[in-house]
Amino acid sequence: THSMDFDDTWHPATHPSGAVLPALLAASQMLPPNTKPNGLDFLLAFNVGLEVQGRLMHFSTEAHDIPKRFHPPSVVGTLGSAAATAKLLSLSPAQSCHALGIAASLSGAPMANAATQAKPLHVGNATRLGLEAALLAARGMEANPLILDDIPGCSGFSAFYGVYQPKPLPAPGQHHQFLLEKQDIAFKRFPAHLGMHWVVDAALSVRNLFINHAGSFSPSLIRSIVLKIPVSKYINRPFPSSEHQARHSFQFNACAALLDGEVGLGSFSESSIQRPELRELLDKVVVEHPEDNVANFDKMYGEVALLLHTGDILTGKCDTFYGHWRKPLSTESLLKKFRSNASHVLPEEKIEAIITLVDNLENLSDSSQL
Repeated sequence: THSMDFDDTWHPATHPSGAVLPALLAASQMLPPNTKPNGLDFLLAFNVGLEVQGRLMHFSTEAHDIPKRFHPPSVVGTLGSAAATAKLLSLSPAQSCHALGIAASLSGAPMANAATQAKPLHVGNATRLGLEAALLAARGMEANPLILDDIPGCSGFSAFYGVYQPKPLPAPGQHHQFLLEKQDIAFKRFPAHLGMHWVVDAALSVRNLFINHAGSFSPSLIRSIVLKIPVSKYINRPFPSSEHQARHSFQFNACAALLDGEVGLGSFSESSIQRPELRELLDKVVVEHPEDNVANFDKMYGEVALLLHTGDILTGKCDTFYGHWRKPLSTESLLKKFRSNASHVLPEEKIEAIITLVDNLENLSDSSQL
């Protein structure tokens, strides 16, 4: 799910669905024929998995910013997978508590593996280990029931977040509102780290200004390219040399958008990354970190300024890209993305059958059909 960094993103920052959905698919297939969960059961368990991730992250002010230590889906995603599976398997409250405690012991992956082939393992392990935690709890394994509390002098879940202040939650009643109802999820238009979407939209904006100014896009007219971005070390990569590094490079994505007028699947191929004309643009990039541009997916912006040899300065800025939770993709755009990705592995009739199935998920009698 995370192999191309093309999965959804939430705020506080994590990739919520990839850590939950495969576990639920596996659990649905695993159950005997006479106990298969229906579509509504599946949707409720999915929401529980996302809810647990969001609640845990809202307990930490540190979690609201672009992460520095742990990759969020490897932490909260594992707990979300465990919670979702526990719900789907109808575990008791005590078993569910133990499932979360076990999952906490299976959580955590360092951000240093971002922009490598190991990073997608974080999401894969989150869904696998969360499922495993729920199955172990169902078989009687126990864990610390206070693992999610803040106990002075004894690290529990607080080991992952330096600022962690859990709050008691009221029991869900008839009027319980899920976090997913309060905030949409961000769906990416191209396969790269979420932060790249701000600089790409800013770059496309200034590219249009450049074409209106000069008649066509000519890199030779550019003296320097100034990127105004938040401080985030692992996505500040001046000269990426691999596909995964390119997906985590403000510089690369801005220059690819300027050069090609778009960023897509082909942008991260080796031949695209190694183009001399792209390298020439990268040589012209200067990075600035304005104090008001914070490393937070709800508050950051991307700005791309072209300083021309004539002395003219052209600027493009993006506060909210198309696909952000404040500006979500339309259903048409989301289906276009799904059809494009699925076409690499499935025939058209199966793709359309999946779309129909998901559209009517709440009426499905057996969710294992997914």
